[in-house]
Amino acid sequence: MDRNTIIAIVLSVIVITVGMTVNTVFFPPEYTNTVTETTETIIPEDENKNIAVTATGSAGNTQPFTIETEAYSIGFDPAGASVDSIKLKNHKESTTGEPVELILKDSSGKNAFLLYTGDDLSDPVDDYFNYTIEENVATENGSLITLVDFTQTFEADDSTFEIKKSFAIPENDEYLFKVNVSISSLDGSSIPLDSYTLGYDPQVGPEFEDLSNSYGEYRRMYYKEAVNNKRRNVTDFENGYAEITDPVGWAAVAGKYFTVIGVPENVASYTTELRQESDDSVLVQTNGFYFIRNGISGSTISDTYDYYAGPKLSSALDIYNVANNNTFSLAGLRLDEVLDSSSWLGWLQTILKWILNIFYKIIPNYGVAIILLTILVKLIIQPLSKKGMDSTAKMAALNPKLEEIRTKYADNPEAMNAAMAKLYKEEGISPMGSCLPMLIQFPIFIALYGLLSTHYELRGAMFIPGWIPDLSVPDTVFTLPFNIPFLGDDIHILPIIYTASMIFSMKITQTANTQSSQQGMMTFMTYGMPIIFFFILYNAPSGLLLYWTVMNFISILQQIYVNKKKTEKYAKEIQAKEEAKINKYKMRKRK
Repeated sequence: MDRNTIIAIVLSVIVITVGMTVNTVFFPPEYTNTVTETTETIIPEDENKNIAVTATGSAGNTQPFTIETEAYSIGFDPAGASVDSIKLKNHKESTTGEPVELILKDSSGKNAFLLYTGDDLSDPVDDYFNYTIEENVATENGSLITLVDFTQTFEADDSTFEIKKSFAIPENDEYLFKVNVSISSLDGSSIPLDSYTLGYDPQVGPEFEDLSNSYGEYRRMYYKEAVNNKRRNVTDFENGYAEITDPVGWAAVAGKYFTVIGVPENVASYTTELRQESDDSVLVQTNGFYFIRNGISGSTISDTYDYYAGPKLSSALDIYNVANNNTFSLAGLRLDEVLDSSSWLGWLQTILKWILNIFYKIIPNYGVAIILLTILVKLIIQPLSKKGMDSTAKMAALNPKLEEIRTKYADNPEAMNAAMAKLYKEEGISPMGSCLPMLIQFPIFIALYGLLSTHYELRGAMFIPGWIPDLSVPDTVFTLPFNIPFLGDDIHILPIIYTASMIFSMKITQTANTQSSQQGMMTFMTYGMPIIFFFILYNAPSGLLLYWTVMNFISILQQIYVNKKKTEKYAKEIQAKEEAKINKYKMRKRK
């Protein structure tokens, strides 16, 4: 193999490595737009300060209580008419088997859905509210909901008014409920509030220890513009806050597998604040979002907000795009845009996900489904792979003639390259033939990378008991009492098998192609690149590594066949052509 070909292959691998790393490892798939031009990150100190209010009504039962539905176990606290627990009954913690808790806070953390009488988030209305519970209430489309109504009377600026906060929760397995905030004057005067804030303060569960692992948990802040429906990822926070002054379709805190999304439904005037802070030693990172209701006037107001709190599953999210598909007849919310995708390859990722789920229905083991998907992908790209391997075999068969050219033109590089180019043309070989198929396959690899890194159904999916109990996390087989630099204290087997298979694949390719003059570069290709991938993928989900490992083993079998059969075949063909040329030359000479 000549120097230019080696350089072409190295550049191809570098493109794939850098592209894959940048696009999906260090910057996981997401929309990269941050806050818009109308977004400010400085929170005014002297605007919409909280109005001091005093509860005047007596409180009845002040003990927390729980509402059970098919989807939820929601813990309510009469203090502040708030929520202190949202457990997802149909989704379990992978370590404990307990329902996933979506409200994650330390002992001093705030509950969800607290109210503030301004925009000062340090002083919520946490007085005790009276409450009533009404079950089996029918909606307009006949679905059943549970209503939890909290009420309390307050005084401020010599005015008496009532705050009512109502929760409407579907009794089926849906993950969206309504929160209504009503404020009414009791003495006929105007409500003594200029604004109020409804907050979701707690972090989104499940519990985590670290957010720095590229493949592990994360918390991102999104919002969807109300005007053009574009999803935005907010990464610019000043003092922990970002303020969006334009109306938003929804705001969200998104983790890898679960999310909480807030949708202002009929709010007249509001701004949205997003919070992300990393100075909490208990939670590592805290997130929240707040709807600030502005322009309050008159003697009564009533605002409704929809909150989705559940898994990042398209089947659970996209039902709110069609009115007939959900309890509250909501349409066009586009909550499914909170889902991760490989950006420009999202359509391909969707197709591959659909195929993966079909294989799972045939054999209900996602490890087996991944192997079948790998085989299918290999069959689809077989024409490209075959072309690349055939090109490699032809190049190996030409090695004797290439060596002759190198020896003959050792002192004339230009003549050497010209002679090699002529030989390639005569034999119908493209020096890029072995690396171009690899570049063409790149979109498939990226889409699968995104799919197998974030596919919800892989969460807790067992492949091999005792070795790979969860395809969404690394296959930890042993934990060391100390840390290994760049790797940590967990020992994973799949990255080792993957790296070994990659090295072996490189070696059998090198055996067929390599000359001593390129030995240094091929040594890097054989050992350097697999070792780089080993460190990049060491903490990757085992489902992703399973795909690449199986793909490597299939490629190895193909390459062994090519090295054994095709190289010999092409060598004989080249020899026959050479003999034909010699015979033709002898016949001309006799004439």
